[in-house]
Amino acid sequence: MAVDEAKLNDVLGRFVTDLGGAFHAISAVIGDRLGLYAGLEAIGPATPAELAAHSGAGERYVREWLNGQAAGGYVTHDAATGTYSLSEEQAFALGSDGMSIASAFQLPLAVAHNVDRLTEVVRTGSGFGWHEHHPGLFEGTERFFRPGYVANLTSSWIPALDDVAAKLERGAKVADIGCGHGASTVLLAQSYPATTVIGFDYHGPSIEIARKRAAEAGVTDRATFGVASAAKFPGSDYDLVAIFDALHDMPDPLAAAKHIRASLADDGTFLLVEPNAADDVEGNLNPVGRLFYCASTVICVAHSMTEDPRTALGAQAGEARLRSLLREAGFTRVRVATRAPFNLVIEARP
Repeated sequence: MAVDEAKLNDVLGRFVTDLGGAFHAISAVIGDRLGLYAGLEAIGPATPAELAAHSGAGERYVREWLNGQAAGGYVTHDAATGTYSLSEEQAFALGSDGMSIASAFQLPLAVAHNVDRLTEVVRTGSGFGWHEHHPGLFEGTERFFRPGYVANLTSSWIPALDDVAAKLERGAKVADIGCGHGASTVLLAQSYPATTVIGFDYHGPSIEIARKRAAEAGVTDRATFGVASAAKFPGSDYDLVAIFDALHDMPDPLAAAKHIRASLADDGTFLLVEPNAADDVEGNLNPVGRLFYCASTVICVAHSMTEDPRTALGAQAGEARLRSLLREAGFTRVRVATRAPFNLVIEARP
């Protein structure tokens, strides 16, 4: 075997980066749970001892944690003073008022709880339901996606739809399908007080948490929740039906889209938000594509394989396939309303 040393070193370099990233995921979740990022944002620049005292954690562990974070570029180290801090950009990405990216590391850790079973379903071609995952996956998903909804839903996604913002401001009837813990449902209710929003999800425990979130936000008069699948949720004459980052997970997304089409008012709108992806594999061979493909293997495709017809769109379905599915479901007007680095926002109308 003739091995190109430069190419081998490239593979080994990726390996070291990825293995370090795997351990970083554990470190980030610990730091998030103990408030180490928030503490550093509050009191930094700080020594390990100062951050440990502020956060109520062991100083020797905090010192090791800080060094690992600094090596990964998530924390800034000042060698002259021996202190650590968060730059403005690091604070925005990691702080509770920003992107809260540390919460995303909960996702692979939660999935890892079931790695033995997931290995078996990949071997046999069977399925593994969303509800079968560790609860950390549901919490991490809500915390990771919520900042994106807060930043984009009412400021760019809704305004990009034809006449929808005006309807919501006047008062409309909305269904949020696959709502999970209700982050998008509550946000819509908060943003449009004259509108009523019903969140549906097949996962009962998530619906219970969504109801608590609505109560905490003081919007239970206009945000309610029910346990129902995307192909069987009740109600009709909805002005807006929305699915955020969930259609590709469904075993039968076509049945869901057909049911949504039938549930809309004559001038209603289906808002579909999906991961932004190229239509061909080659166009997705990049860091974002890797993230989505790898997560999709053990979460999205795994859930879609639990029931017939086991469509398994995957998280990188792409615009062309989504357009085709929506037209097959009976939508006559389908367009990309807007896009962002991570999101494809599609408007479909009867």
